Parts: sequence; structure tokens; C-alpha cells
Amino acid sequence: MNYSILDFHKQYPYNAACLKKLFTDRFPKPKCEECGKVGQFSQNTSRACFSCSCGKTHIYPKAGTIFEKSSTDLVKWFFAMYLFAQAKNGVAAKEIERGCKVTYKTAWRMAKEIRTLMFDFPTLQEGEVEADETYVGGKRKGKRGRGAAGKTIVFGTLERESGSIQTAIVPNVKAVTLLPHFQDNIAKGTRLITDELRSYKKIAGIIDIEHNTVTHGSGEYVRGSTHTNTIEGFWSQMKRSIHGTYHVVSPKYLSSYVSEFSFRYNLRKSEVPLFDLLLCRVDLKHV
Repeated sequence: MNYSILDFHKQYPYNAACLKKLFTDRFPKPKCEECGKVGQFSQNTSRACFSCSCGKTHIYPKAGTIFEKSSTDLVKWFFAMYLFAQAKNGVAAKEIERGCKVTYKTAWRMAKEIRTLMFDFPTLQEGEVEADETYVGGKRKGKRGRGAAGKTIVFGTLERESGSIQTAIVPNVKAVTLLPHFQDNIAKGTRLITDELRSYKKIAGIIDIEHNTVTHGSGEYVRGSTHTNTIEGFWSQMKRSIHGTYHVVSPKYLSSYVSEFSFRYNLRKSEVPLFDLLLCRVDLKHV
């Protein structure tokens, strides 16, 4: 569904409209604790809250959300979220700085908070599942790929039927490190597809599932339906987006960027605008 910038500005022209959206979404049937009336709240003209007609109960829609401790206009927050929703490859803080007319420090914090909304807890994957890992970091002399120095390891599993990916930052690719990710997230009866890394073979034996491999070291990349091309395509897209938009990401914050691109990938076919999906997640309980 196309949600243009004109649609956004028409729907959210000022702070009051944004605050009303938060209120109606988070409190569909507000009840006054004093007089017991339901739905008798109106927007307060002097404070960022909605007050009951009796004047004794006030509801603050920003409380408990990523906006709670921010003095930045709510309409600027909404627009930053819109920029995130519209961009396929992420949004740099400098773009938020320009688009929202805020300082770079504020733009960076806004981007960091919005990115926390793009995290999903792992779910059980089944059917045919590709597993692989990639190495993220700046260019350095020496060995590339597995064993490269100064890189951060990102591990992932991709369920072919749903096209959903799950990712995690891991310290190494030893079987003991990767095993919990398979035990918690891979269903019995799954067909696991990987490259020739010995850890995967060992894990498949421990959790007792079918395991097919391609031997990249021998130049084998596809054998019928046995390949890891789907997840490797995601890694390539993620790295291009990180390098093209953010240029450099420190290991400390890499997890949130990886979650962002996993979130985008998993919702790439959604008919609901990504902006609306982000708005549904602003409660801190979702972070």
C-alpha cells in the first residue's frame, strides 16, 4: 500500500494530531477512575494530555512510549518514523537532522529509539530452513570470511516457505555457541540446509534433524534444492544497505541495525504501511 508524504502531512499536520493518534490507539475506551465515565476525555489545550470532563483524571499518551522523555515535537518524531518506513535501505541520522530540523545528537537518538521498535523475538521455524553466518566490519588486510580479524559475526536462519529470517550476533561459530539458537527456534522435522561448516553437522546430529549441505570450498553452491542462496542474498542486501547508508557501524550497535534489516525483510510483502506497523510498537513494553 502506497503511503505518500502528502498523505502523511495531511494526516499529521501538527503535534495535536499526533497526540490524538497515540491516545486513540493506546486508550480506545478510556475510563475515568474518579467519576467512572467512559470515553469522556478531550484534548487538554495547555498540556500534552487528555482530560476527563470531570477535570479529575488526566491521561498522558506519551507516557510509557519512546517519546516519553523527549522534548522534541511529536510531529517530528512521527516524520522520522515515516522516513524510516519509506526507506528500503535505512535512514542516516544526517537525513533525519535535515528532514526534521533537529540537531545531529537529537537525530541520532531518535534513530536509535525508532530502531528498537524493529526488533522481533525469535519464533519457531519449520519446513526447509537455511542457516548461515556472515562477517561484518571494515576492510582489513589479511584473511577474509571465516576467521577474519576485527569482524563481528552475524548468524541467521531463514525459513523458505514464509521467507522470514531470524538473526543474532554471536561471538563465534562453535557448535556449543550456535546450538541454543537451533534448539529454541528450529522445529522437529525441519530440513536444515547449510554449507560445510562442521558445527552445523554436529548440531544436526544433536537435535536429530535432516541435514543437507553444499560444499562451498569445492566450488559447489547448488545441488537441486540444496543451497544457501536465499540467506546469502539477504546478507548481501544487508551489507550493501549498511555500507551505503550508514557507512560504518560499531559492534556495540550492530545488533540493532541487523534487527532493522531483518524486520524490513520479513515485512517486505506486508499490505499494511510500515509506518502504521511502527506506530503500533511505540509502547516501551514492545522494546
